[in-house]
Amino acid sequence: MTLKQAELRKWPGYAAAVWGLLFAIPSFVWATGSTFGAQSTVSPSLVKLAQDRVPWFVAVLVITGLLKVFGAMVGVSLTRPRGRWLSRTMVFCGGGASILLTWHGGLFVVQGVLVKTGAVAVDPELSNLVGWYLYLWGPWFIVGGIAFAVAAARYVLDRDDRRTLTRYGVVGALGALALSVAAVATGIG
Repeated sequence: MTLKQAELRKWPGYAAAVWGLLFAIPSFVWATGSTFGAQSTVSPSLVKLAQDRVPWFVAVLVITGLLKVFGAMVGVSLTRPRGRWLSRTMVFCGGGASILLTWHGGLFVVQGVLVKTGAVAVDPELSNLVGWYLYLWGPWFIVGGIAFAVAAARYVLDRDDRRTLTRYGVVGALGALALSVAAVATGIG
C-alpha cells in the first residue's frame, strides 16, 4: 500500500472527528443561553430551556457537547494504530456511536416522513419544525453514524487482531442498540 493510499484510508476517522466538533459547537453555544440557529430548527420548549438557562438543561447541553468532543477524539483515534486496550476501546465506542447516531437520525427521518405523508399528526406549534428534523437533523445524525461505522470498520480491517476488534465493535453496537430501543420504549428518545 502506498503512503497516499494509507492516508486516504484515514478520511473516515477524520470525517467522524470533524462531524463531532461541528456538532459540539451548538451545544456549547446554546449552553451560554444563546439560541443562535435554534429558534427555527429546534423544539420551542428546548429553546425556552436554553434561553432561561435552566441549570439541568445547561448541564445536559455541556455534557452532550463534551460527548461530541469525545466522539471527535474517537474519530481521530481510529486513524492510526493504537495499543491493544485503546484499540478495543475506540472500536467499541465507534461501533456504539455508529448505531446511536444512525438510529437517532433514522427516527427523525421516519417521523418526518410519517408527518409529511399525513400518517401521523403533530402539534401545530411544531409543524414548522418537521422539515428541519426530516431534512437537516435526521440526515446529519445519519451522516455522523456512517462516518463512525466506516472509521471503525476501516480501523478493524487494517489490524492483525480483526476478530477480537470486531467483537468489541459488535458489543458496542449492540449495547447502543439496546440503549436506543430502551430510550424509545420509555419515551425518552
